[in-house]
Amino acid sequence: MTEILASAPVKTDILSVDRVVEHPAWAALKTAVETIRPWQSADGSIDLEADGAPPGEAVRAEVDAVVAAVEQLSPLVPHDVAYHTALVADLRRWADTGFGVPDFLDSLLAFQPAAQRADGLQHLVVFPMYTQNGNPDRNFEAVVLRVVWPEWLAELERTRYDNPLFLGITFEDFTAGYDTNSAVLFPETIAVREAPERFTWGGIFCDREAARFRRVTEAAVATLRLELPADIAAMLDDQQRCEQAFVLWDMVHDRTHSHGDLPFDPFMIKQRQPFWMYGLEELRCDLTAFKEAVKLEADGYAQARDVQFAVLFDRMFRFPLTGERVRNYDGLGGQLLFAYLHKHDVVRWTDNTLHIDWERAPKVTNQLCGEIEKLYRDGIDRPKLVHWFAAYELVSTYLAPHPGSVWAKGPDALDLTQPPRKLVDDVLPDEFPLSMFFEALAKKLRGVIASTKGITSADMAKVAA
Repeated sequence: MTEILASAPVKTDILSVDRVVEHPAWAALKTAVETIRPWQSADGSIDLEADGAPPGEAVRAEVDAVVAAVEQLSPLVPHDVAYHTALVADLRRWADTGFGVPDFLDSLLAFQPAAQRADGLQHLVVFPMYTQNGNPDRNFEAVVLRVVWPEWLAELERTRYDNPLFLGITFEDFTAGYDTNSAVLFPETIAVREAPERFTWGGIFCDREAARFRRVTEAAVATLRLELPADIAAMLDDQQRCEQAFVLWDMVHDRTHSHGDLPFDPFMIKQRQPFWMYGLEELRCDLTAFKEAVKLEADGYAQARDVQFAVLFDRMFRFPLTGERVRNYDGLGGQLLFAYLHKHDVVRWTDNTLHIDWERAPKVTNQLCGEIEKLYRDGIDRPKLVHWFAAYELVSTYLAPHPGSVWAKGPDALDLTQPPRKLVDDVLPDEFPLSMFFEALAKKLRGVIASTKGITSADMAKVAA
C-alpha cells in the first residue's frame, strides 16, 4: 500500500488543495525568496556591482519565480486578490528599476486583512520587511497565516474592547526572517517610499506566543517547584487553550496603548525616553488586560482565568530572562511585577520553593496596575523630566538601581541645563540589573528560552507526540 501511495501522481491543480502550504507553488515561492534574501543589503536593495553579486538576470529569474508562484497560489485566497495583483506589480517594478531600495507601498495599501476577520481565514503574505525581535534588515519574507477570530472574541471586540485593526493570527509556514523570536506582523516594518497616513491592521502570532509561554513556564514551574492549581496545570498542557488566552490578552493589550489617562503620545516608542518609560507602558497594557480578565472571569468567560495566569507567568518567568540586558524594557516590567508581588507577600521564595498566594494574586496585581495608572494621571500635570523622575521613583521603590547609576542619585547629579532627551544618555544600559533570584533562574532557563526561537504550535505537538 505504501508503494502505491508513493508512486501516485502529485496533484498540482490549484483547486485540489485547500491549504496554501500544501501546493507545490508554495515550496517554489519559499525557495525563490530564500535565494533572493542573501543578495539583499540591509535596506532591501541588491547592489549588482558589489563583489560576488549575482548577475541581474539571475535576480530577475528569482523574482519571476516569486511572481509565478503568487499567481498560482492567489486563487486559494481570493480575498487577497487585490493585494496579490498589487504585489506582482511592485515586484516587477522593483526588478525593472534595477533592484534598488524596495517600495511596496501600493501592495501594502491593498492588503486589508482586518477588513474581513473570519476564524481560520488564510492569507499569503510577501513583503520586503524586517521582523521585530528577529531580522533587522528589510529582506523579502513570505508567510502563510490563518486568522484567529472565534465568535466569543468577535463579540467582545464588538461590545467591550473595540479594536478594529487587531488580528490574532497563527503560522502555517514562513521564510527565514520568522525562524526567529518575532511574533508579530506589523505594517510599520515593510519597505515603502513613505509611511501611509494611517495603518489599518496589526497581527500577532498567538500560536508562537502560546508555545514559548508553555515551554518556558513548564521549565520554570519544575525548576522552582511551584505547585499549580489543577486547572492551570491543564492549561499548560493545552496549546489551543493557551492560544485563546493570548489572543484575548493581545487584543486588550493592543487597544490599551491609546486608552486611559495618557500624559504622552501613546506611540512613545518613536520618542527618545528612558527605557523604564517603555517598560511601564508595556506593563500597564498587560496589567490592564489582567484587570479586564478578572472582570471577564466573573462574567463567565473561561478564557479570562487563563489570561490572568498567562500574564503572571510570562511576565515573571520569561520576560526578565529574555533578550540582552541593554535597555530591556520588557524584562524590566517582568522584574517589577515579580518584586511587587514579592514585597506584598503574594510570592514567596522559601526553602528553594516558590509559593504563590493564588487568592490574593488578582487583587495585588490590580493594585500595581492602579499605581501605574495614578502615575500616568498625575503625569498630565507634570513637565516631562519631572514625570520621568516620578516613574523612576516608582520603579526603584521595588527594584534596586545599579550602584553606578547617575539617575539614582537624583536631579542634582544630572546636568539639567540639557534638554531631557540628552539626559537619556546618562541612563545605564542595564539601569536595573537582575536580582540574585533572577540571576540564578537565568542559568537554569537560558537553554530553554533559547530553544523557543522560531517555535510554533507544530513544534509543541511534536514534543507531545
